[in-house]
Amino acid sequence: MNRAVYPFYFGVATLVVYSIFFVVPGIMGIYYSFTDWNSYTDEIHFVGFDNLAKIFSGEAKYLSYIENTLVFTISTVVLKTALGLLFAIMLNDGIRAKGFHRVMLFMPSIVPMLVVGLIFKSVLNPATGLLNESLRAIGLEFMTQKWLTDLNWAFKSIIAVDIWKGVGYIMIILLAGLQSIDKTYYEAAAIDGANFWQKLMRITIPLIIPALVVTTVLNLLHGLKVFEAVYVLTNGGPGYATDVMYTAIFKEFSTGNYGMGTALSSVLFVVMTVLGYFVVRLMSREGNER
Repeated sequence: MNRAVYPFYFGVATLVVYSIFFVVPGIMGIYYSFTDWNSYTDEIHFVGFDNLAKIFSGEAKYLSYIENTLVFTISTVVLKTALGLLFAIMLNDGIRAKGFHRVMLFMPSIVPMLVVGLIFKSVLNPATGLLNESLRAIGLEFMTQKWLTDLNWAFKSIIAVDIWKGVGYIMIILLAGLQSIDKTYYEAAAIDGANFWQKLMRITIPLIIPALVVTTVLNLLHGLKVFEAVYVLTNGGPGYATDVMYTAIFKEFSTGNYGMGTALSSVLFVVMTVLGYFVVRLMSREGNER
């Protein structure tokens, strides 16, 4: 057999395996999102857009899931990128023990979120947690909060924990982008009298657009599919104030409401695909224009 034929058969086999394990289940999930499939009966009825209408009809909890997911995603994308870039610039040069600081910032990103969540659930305990105890010890008791049970602080606390865990990973990617920039650009800018902000906006940002695209897409996908942080820290509480799409999907499937669970999954899939596509197109166009 001609050796040139082998890549063809390999490609066909890969396509078949991918279709069986990814495409077909995805199509089946979309189909079931239009049914009343549940664990209470063996009969499955086609209900059309009833599940989607229920999600977008204004019922408080479903709109809250979508809103919380988008707020979490936007907050973590912006703050992780900003802090990651700040740390990357600081640790690129001009600071002692750069290697040590890089490792310390990166370490949380390799710890499983389940472990991080359990640790911070203890740290943020309002009665005996390290954070409130420390505030009391230095005379700042008025700053103590019920971090994970107060409606005003629970979701913010989850966002803060996720940023603490993930910012080091973003920093490493952006640091790699910074180190690929030729130093002569900065030397020429310094000769022309450019200050820090001018160098940042005219040299650094334009030349690390590819790294920023990668980190933005990774942050975007991570934010939209967040689950462990919410599940471990608050389980969606108080009430459903911190529930996001994936915790909602988990709870729908846990209660046997498979049709609504697959409908929520389909909505999330569409949102992830559309946002990911437009973010990549927008940032790639910005990079080309610069």
